[in-house]
Amino acid sequence: MRKKVTVIGGGNVGANCALRIAEKELADVVLVDIVEGVPQGKALDLLQSGPVQGYEVNLTGANTYESTENSDIVVITAGLARKPGMSRDDLLLANYEVVKSATEQSVKYSPNAILVLVTNPLDAMCWTAMQVSGFPRERVVGMAGVLDTARFRTFIAHELNVAMSNVVAMVLGGHGDTMVPIVRLSSVSGIPLTELMDAETLERLVNRARNGGAEIVKYLKTGSAYYAPSAAAIEMVESILLDQKKVLPCAAYLNGEYGYNDLFVGVPVKLGASGVEKIYELKLEPEEKAALDKSAASVKELIEILQKKMAQPVQ
Repeated sequence: MRKKVTVIGGGNVGANCALRIAEKELADVVLVDIVEGVPQGKALDLLQSGPVQGYEVNLTGANTYESTENSDIVVITAGLARKPGMSRDDLLLANYEVVKSATEQSVKYSPNAILVLVTNPLDAMCWTAMQVSGFPRERVVGMAGVLDTARFRTFIAHELNVAMSNVVAMVLGGHGDTMVPIVRLSSVSGIPLTELMDAETLERLVNRARNGGAEIVKYLKTGSAYYAPSAAAIEMVESILLDQKKVLPCAAYLNGEYGYNDLFVGVPVKLGASGVEKIYELKLEPEEKAALDKSAASVKELIEILQKKMAQPVQ
C-alpha cells in the first residue's frame, strides 16, 4: 500500500508540493482547501499529468477532512499572505486561526501523522500546531532552514561559478531576517568559504540569503515564492517517508538544546520514519550564539503574543 500525504492549502505552495510528491511517486495525495472547487480542480489537473509524466499515484481534492484519514504526513501550507497595512501581529493572529483549525481537523482523522509546517510566521505556527495537536516534538517540524540554506547555496554557487551540488551550507535560527547563516561551516567541496571569497563578499551573500524571500516578493509584487519552498518541504517529506535519515536544518522544538526551552528554532536535525529522530547541538562561536539568541528572542516574542491570546476566555 502506498503512503498517504495530505497537503492543506491549495495555493501555489500547496499545489507545487502535491506536484512534487506525485512526480517522485512518494505517496498518494489529498489536497485540501476551503475554496470550493480549487483543490478538486487542481488535483484532477495533476492527476491527468500522470500519463505524460509517468507517475502512478492518486491525487484527490477536498474541502473537508474526511478523505485525509490515516495520512502518514500532513503538510500545512494554508495561511494568509501579509497585505499592505497589516502588522506582523495581525498576520500572526490571522494565521494562528488557520493553522489551529487545520491542525485540529488533521489530527482528528490522522492521529499518528507527522506534521510538516510551511505557513508563516513559521516558527510560531509550528508551536501552535504542537500545542493544538498534543503531539510529541518528534512529530511536529517546520520547513525553513532547508529553504534558507538552498538560497544561500545558490548565491554562493553563482558567485563562484561552481556547481550548486558542491556547495555545503548551514543556516540556523528563525525563518526571517534574523536567520543565522553559519559561514564557518559552509564550504565548496570541503574548501572553506573564507578561502574562496573576501569578508565583504561573504557578508553581501549572507544578507541576500536573509532577504531571499523579500527579493522574490519585490519582483512578483502580488505574491511570494513557491517553487523553492515546495521543493524544500518535499525534501523533508521524502526523508521521512523513505526513512532516509537526512540531516537537514529544520524548525524543531527545543527543550534545553542551545539553552532554549518551549521554542521552535531552526537547527540541524535527522529526519527519518519517526520524524525528528535527533537534534544536533553545534558548538557555536560567541558571535554565532549571540546571533542565534537574537533570532530566538524574536520567535519568543511571537509565542508570548499567542500565549496571551490562548489565555483569553472564549467569547
